[in-house]
Amino acid sequence: MKIPFNIPFLTGNETEYIKDAVISGKISGNGKYTKKCQSFFEKRYGFKKCLLTSSCTDALEMTAILMDVGPSDEIILPSYTFVSSANAFVLRGAKLVFADSNETNPNIDVESVKKLITPKTKAIVVVHYAGIACDMDGIMDLAKKYDLFVVEDAAHAIDSFYKGKPLGSIGHFSTFSFHETKNIISGEGGMLVVNDERFFQRAEVIWEKGTNRSAFFRGEVDKYNWIDIGSSFLPSEVISAFLLAQLESLDTIQKKRKNVWEYYHKRFSDLALTMVQLPQISNYATNNAHMYYMVCDSLTSRNKLIQGLKKKGIWSVFHYLPLHESPFYSKIKAPERLKNCSKYANCLIRLPFYFTITKAEQDYIINEVAQIVSKHNKCD
Repeated sequence: MKIPFNIPFLTGNETEYIKDAVISGKISGNGKYTKKCQSFFEKRYGFKKCLLTSSCTDALEMTAILMDVGPSDEIILPSYTFVSSANAFVLRGAKLVFADSNETNPNIDVESVKKLITPKTKAIVVVHYAGIACDMDGIMDLAKKYDLFVVEDAAHAIDSFYKGKPLGSIGHFSTFSFHETKNIISGEGGMLVVNDERFFQRAEVIWEKGTNRSAFFRGEVDKYNWIDIGSSFLPSEVISAFLLAQLESLDTIQKKRKNVWEYYHKRFSDLALTMVQLPQISNYATNNAHMYYMVCDSLTSRNKLIQGLKKKGIWSVFHYLPLHESPFYSKIKAPERLKNCSKYANCLIRLPFYFTITKAEQDYIINEVAQIVSKHNKCD
């Protein structure tokens, strides 16, 4: 049996909507399908302003521009995250200050953040790892106390909640990803959510290459001009058409993914494996079934598990390497010890997870994990 890590899921309407977009003659950005997708998020989750982007990376870069981030600013963010979370602010000249993860899950540790705030701190970037909410009350309290911006990197977190609030609706800004490995996909693609009304108009301008083009098409100005910095952040209507088909099936996709997650979790919980720790979800968070991960007791154990599964045709993967120990950042500053970040970088493994995975395939994966763990019950 061969089981890949991911298989993109198609609802069936993607090609129909793409064809419609092409036939309409409007395939550049900010057309019918872009507007429908943005409206979907604003109505369903109460996001104040949504702007589709070509990627979550683009959306993050827009937050840096909107906050006027520059060389005199410090940005606090987790080290255990994808490089886009950092690049967006490095490109504006900011100094990165890396926080550790929680002991019980890979999310940013509020106590670690507290110790890193200085008069130069401009923003805190949180990453809702695996779609599980960070401690947003703790983060927002710090932001209010020190007058800081909060950016929610919600790349994993569509349709997930913190104390009943949709992730992406709490910080000043949030960003989403529709990469092919996410719950809802468009191949590549992302979205900026602006929750602070002060930035609505400027966000549109930056999104449209620094022009007031959107206002012009609404008839609010008689011509559009270059009025701010910006870039070409809009996705094409082809991407937006694909995305709309996915959004229309959100509930179906989420129901199936949650069933897959729960099946993994129940089976592994019943097995009571000693070499691995299963995901822990705080009582303030919901689970959107973005991925199923386990944390092994050592790097050696994790590597043996990945290699053992590979030999059986099962493609499992590790995840992020610590950004504070990366070759790029190490040239800027000598790495500090972030023990929990290092633990997840060395010990976390992600299992195959996708809409069409069968229970038979899950059983095969679960049984092989159990056999490998039993052979290496106590690895060095």
